[in-house]
Amino acid sequence: MSRGYNLLFILETFLVLVAAVTAQENGGSSRGVSQRPRVGFYGDRCRNVESIVRSVVREHVESNPANAPGILRMHFHDCFVRGCDGSVLIAGNNTERTAGPNRSLRGFEAIEEAKTRLEAECPGVVSCADILTLAARDAVVLTGGQSWRVPLGRLDGRISQASDVILPGPNDPVDKQKRDFADKTLNTLDLVTLVGGHTIGTAGCGLVRGRFFNFNGTGQPDPSIDPDFVRLVQEKCPQNGDATARVDLDEGSAGRFDTSFLRNVRSRRVVLQSDLVLWNDPETRAIIERFLGARRPPLSFGFEFGNSMVKMSRIEVKTGSDGEIRRVCSTIN
Repeated sequence: MSRGYNLLFILETFLVLVAAVTAQENGGSSRGVSQRPRVGFYGDRCRNVESIVRSVVREHVESNPANAPGILRMHFHDCFVRGCDGSVLIAGNNTERTAGPNRSLRGFEAIEEAKTRLEAECPGVVSCADILTLAARDAVVLTGGQSWRVPLGRLDGRISQASDVILPGPNDPVDKQKRDFADKTLNTLDLVTLVGGHTIGTAGCGLVRGRFFNFNGTGQPDPSIDPDFVRLVQEKCPQNGDATARVDLDEGSAGRFDTSFLRNVRSRRVVLQSDLVLWNDPETRAIIERFLGARRPPLSFGFEFGNSMVKMSRIEVKTGSDGEIRRVCSTIN
């Protein structure tokens, strides 16, 4: 285990002990007091939680590789709306799942199946929010990414409203992206790192086609995109073609979790405007260069991705009476 993870584990253990002492003094439960999930939270109460989730995610990714980026994206969409509370999993009219940005999410079946298996082994113990957090890590590993230790102990939220779904957009400038991430206690390094998750997955042609045919109403492609890449995307997403057709976010390596996407940002060969503009900003550009080894000190993309995912997974975590352990992930108890 790396020195960084040892220090993280020691810190988390200390915080858990503090929470337990506080709870005892208040005559309450440490679960309701602790504001920080921790590694090993379930202990003997559900010893096989990680292996069960990993097995289910593997099965679903093997049957449909699109489930890997789908689950990763779902976790991001969950955490950025009301925190990491599994509210994106709730089905029904006017829930988060029905909001425009969430209609193309996939992987719900994997989370539900993992929940079913966990309920059979340790009923009423593991939250859907924790299952989704673990599944996102496993999706990264299954596509070649580096693993990380996942702190657990979240509760499931009881509220899911489509009107709450306000997410960073595909055409956002860098300054807005920085503000959106800062609002969630994430810094610029986290922004670049988590956007690097676009190394797997696709985007709908209807979402990106404007940049490649009629950028800002000019009738021409975005001049900042590599011209050869413009022609490539125009072939895959014809102007009057199927808007639901998909195009890779990471040309040439869409199924592999690596730094290829960041190299494509540098080469101006990415389909989302919000990705391309990261190369224009001095701060975000310097981070990309450090990931690619072009600037010192270098950064390890795999290691930083795990760190940023852990930070993101702590956003507005529900504890105590604020949440519950859902019996079925798509329905509030």
